[in-house]
Amino acid sequence: MTVPKLLNVRDFQAAAAQILDPVHADYFAGGARDEITLAENETAFDRISLLPRVLRGRPAPDLTVDLVGSPTSMPIFLSPTAFHRLAHPEGEAATARAAAAAGTVMIAAMASTVAVEEVAAQGTALWFQLYLQPDLAFTESVIQRAAAAGCRALVLTVDSAVFGSHERDNRHDFHQLPDGLHCENMRDAGEVRPIQMSPEFSWKHLRWLQSVTDLPVILKGILHPDDAILAVEHGAAAVIVSNHGGRQLDTTPASIRALPAVVRAVGGRIPVLLDGGIRRGTDVVKALALGATAVGVGRPVVWGLAVDGGKGVSAVLEILRAELEHTLLLCGYGSVRELVAGLLLLPPGEY
Repeated sequence: MTVPKLLNVRDFQAAAAQILDPVHADYFAGGARDEITLAENETAFDRISLLPRVLRGRPAPDLTVDLVGSPTSMPIFLSPTAFHRLAHPEGEAATARAAAAAGTVMIAAMASTVAVEEVAAQGTALWFQLYLQPDLAFTESVIQRAAAAGCRALVLTVDSAVFGSHERDNRHDFHQLPDGLHCENMRDAGEVRPIQMSPEFSWKHLRWLQSVTDLPVILKGILHPDDAILAVEHGAAAVIVSNHGGRQLDTTPASIRALPAVVRAVGGRIPVLLDGGIRRGTDVVKALALGATAVGVGRPVVWGLAVDGGKGVSAVLEILRAELEHTLLLCGYGSVRELVAGLLLLPPGEY
């Protein structure tokens, strides 16, 4: 049988669907409730058109950016996604090796099936994604582990007062990991604690977090511009415009639609990053032109991992890199830092 060439991220999505256990495939693919936001994260990019310039005399594009003190080879980082060992036996360790090879940042998930120490040992620039736990002493111990492992920043997820409602998982009755897999960053004195959400967390807890660590704190899950202003006022090092991949509150706007208002609210005081729906290099260019410093990819990383472990993740990242460079060349830009909103034709009334 001839194996089809995997030429783009969608090819990896289709191939991963054939490889993954159907229950786990639905876990990775699914969103909240009717999955309206999940779909909109991708289709919102399709409604934005590129308006290229010509005869600009630009050299090969410079893709490098600095992400909160971490120099990267391109403005694409790995967003935190849970349970990589559901996709491949090496899990997050293989993902981290691919991130290191690509020269970019990986955000290690709190719900990782490989401990942060082992992930960090793969040599990538690593940030640590954190859910504040009601037991703040335990939360502090997790932060200390991440810092000791060499993580360069904390990424506090702020859009999860409670767990999202995932009807695909409910239909499968998928509510715990298979035997032998655990959330390794939740180990405490030999036991693995469950991750807990709480609606009682507030901005004062960000102050507490900053008091127990010297690491820069990035807030992930910002959609409202007023929250972006509060993030700046409370000393956040950056914000990530994100709706949790459509997995928390359904019918929130696509991340790309929320981006411009957040960028305006921040006013250049801190970097604005984005994740949600990035599937092509053209998507990356559109986000950067609207003011994002860099974008994160989540599900595409898992698809690559399922198909061919770390090599599959590397292939996905290099496809996006090549598409990004190709798009910049055709648009007449010599650097990702040159991109401006004038490159885009936006749908009336949406932005």
